[in-house]
Amino acid sequence: MNVYRSIFSPATAQERRDNFEDYWIYSQDHSGEILEGEKNLTRKKDALARFQDRSVRSRQPLAEPERFYRNYVRMVDDPRSLDRKTLLLTFLYKFARHEWAGISAVWDGIPTMAQSRSTTEKISRYHLCEEFCHIRLFHEMFRTFQLDRIDWVPLGKWMGRVYRYLPKLPESTMSPPAFVSELMGLTLYRHLDRLLDDILADEPEARDHIRTMLREIMIDELAHTGQRRNFIGPIGIAVSRRMIVPMFRMFYRDLPESTYLLDVDKMIEEAATFDYSAMTPDVIASSWVPSYCRSEPGASAPIA
Repeated sequence: MNVYRSIFSPATAQERRDNFEDYWIYSQDHSGEILEGEKNLTRKKDALARFQDRSVRSRQPLAEPERFYRNYVRMVDDPRSLDRKTLLLTFLYKFARHEWAGISAVWDGIPTMAQSRSTTEKISRYHLCEEFCHIRLFHEMFRTFQLDRIDWVPLGKWMGRVYRYLPKLPESTMSPPAFVSELMGLTLYRHLDRLLDDILADEPEARDHIRTMLREIMIDELAHTGQRRNFIGPIGIAVSRRMIVPMFRMFYRDLPESTYLLDVDKMIEEAATFDYSAMTPDVIASSWVPSYCRSEPGASAPIA
């Protein structure tokens, strides 16, 4: 039986260097070759095609689709007046929109694969392609509920400048908030999975389709969390721990639906104490865990 450690487990500089190489090997095996011009990856592209070929659609459209379209970019109505299915879908868009805006702004600010000179630079470019693949999965989730008029809208000039500036920051400055952002996504996907049985109980086929796509994303996010942890030394870990509460509260305060869908206090607790043992075996088996977070530091990834 595999035993895992906290994501905050200590690691030497050499262990972290070795884990970057290990992660890079895992990533290419898991997601395939990079299609840089498409911001895509071969295995992810094939996976999306399989989801689309199944053509799963909800048994019924939303009760009031226009209320979704009126509120999905910016909440106009009182969120308490929306049914929970619509509330879940407007929340998913707003969360994914932040991801899309961030990776779109950063894309032109980091080295291309041809320009990359180190493993970490290659990982960064590849990582963005994985995130673009996630946005395509989110788009398919909306299509599952017969919502075909989705546009990915920029967050605004100020946030665009913030995201474009991020790659220019020193790694030691950028790494703690980037790591906490990955923890935020990972805890969210775990909570969303728990919500599906309740909110989508009357749409079992659509629910299972969305759950499978969210699982695809969760596998990557678990690996991304370990990879971002790998950039951080002891001081960065201490800084990251202090950033969890303010970053979580600031982010979810900006998403009105979160008050009615999520237990943010519980998510903060889970992030602050995150242990890989909390993940289901099937997700762990397909993902990547740093060696210093496993019972046997010399073991190879992924965990089987």
